[in-house]
Amino acid sequence: MGFMDKLLGEQTTQRRGRGRSVEDYIEIDTGDIEATPEEAGTQVHIAEIDGQRDLIAIKDAIYDGDVVVADIVRLRTSDSTIEHVIDELRQVAQEVNGDIVQKGDDQIIVTPTNVSINRRKLGR
Repeated sequence: MGFMDKLLGEQTTQRRGRGRSVEDYIEIDTGDIEATPEEAGTQVHIAEIDGQRDLIAIKDAIYDGDVVVADIVRLRTSDSTIEHVIDELRQVAQEVNGDIVQKGDDQIIVTPTNVSINRRKLGR
């Protein structure tokens, strides 16, 4: 089970191929929060990396000041590709003074300027 399966549900990703669409998300009442996602200064994007072509949108999001959580499970078959992808994303994180971490074999988290990733789990 990959990261996106854990996040979105294995049955859904298998049924539809690549995962859920925007219409599949359920809006949760945020009560008195006034800002909309479009007004937020920073957004968190979920991405799947199948190869080099997927890096363009991820890089753009990081340069725009957003956080990206990327599923890299499809890259396991080619070690040289995964190394190249990680190197490119590491370079972007360094350029913007952000951070990057690989969590397990299936996730990479990249943050923008002045956002760091704490490597310890909460509560420990």
